[in-house]
Amino acid sequence: MTPFETAANLRTIPKVRHGFFGRRGGYSTDDFAGLNVSWSVGDDAEIVERNRDLVKSAIGAGPLVILRQVHSARVETIREPVEASAIEADAIVTATPGLALAILTADCTPILLADPETGIVGAAHAGWRGAVDGIIGNVVSAMERLGADPARILAAYGPTIHAPNYEVGDKFRADFLALHPGGTHHFHVPAGGQAHFDLPGFVEAQLRAAGIASIERVGGCTYAHPDRYFSHRYATHQGTRTGRQIAVIGMTQV
Repeated sequence: MTPFETAANLRTIPKVRHGFFGRRGGYSTDDFAGLNVSWSVGDDAEIVERNRDLVKSAIGAGPLVILRQVHSARVETIREPVEASAIEADAIVTATPGLALAILTADCTPILLADPETGIVGAAHAGWRGAVDGIIGNVVSAMERLGADPARILAAYGPTIHAPNYEVGDKFRADFLALHPGGTHHFHVPAGGQAHFDLPGFVEAQLRAAGIASIERVGGCTYAHPDRYFSHRYATHQGTRTGRQIAVIGMTQV
């Protein structure tokens, strides 16, 4: 069985299939050991495809719609299956049942969203750049254009790097505050150290600012648990490579 984590609020929607997967399970080996789902990190492409098949089987959804993520605030609306990585964007929404929207991460924050009344779902990749530039408000607006209501949308965000392990420095803090001057509370500075950023805290604040009341946090810190999750920053500090985990959401057709 391929393990994954789920959100209590999204589990209340009978037709929603969703999951936040980590690195456990899968066929990859060495630096990518476990359930690596990314072609672009140096893993064997056939093994990656086998891992993706495990994901689809585990949650009973598919085909997977996987973006070419570029740390933007761009959202794509889809109505039918598309070739993997053919779309360059960092969030995706659909009203089409049977599609599984997928986000790949290795420290950034995966966000899954659903409107239980309309069946509209969304998924977003919120790294610091995308989050600061408005990816969260943009994905909610794209769902609204399809007919969703932010007051009904249920959202969950998954395993991501947490503030104690996310040192960013003073320039990052200054650049962030130039765009979000009220955001000083998303930083802390350890004695004698550099600024640390609370990415999941900022993500949750942005979800609330977009009008979403039901928000769940799922999973732990990617950096602090390299046995459970892929972490780009942890791998960089260790001088190794790492894979990417996947978060998936879709509505069933029946």
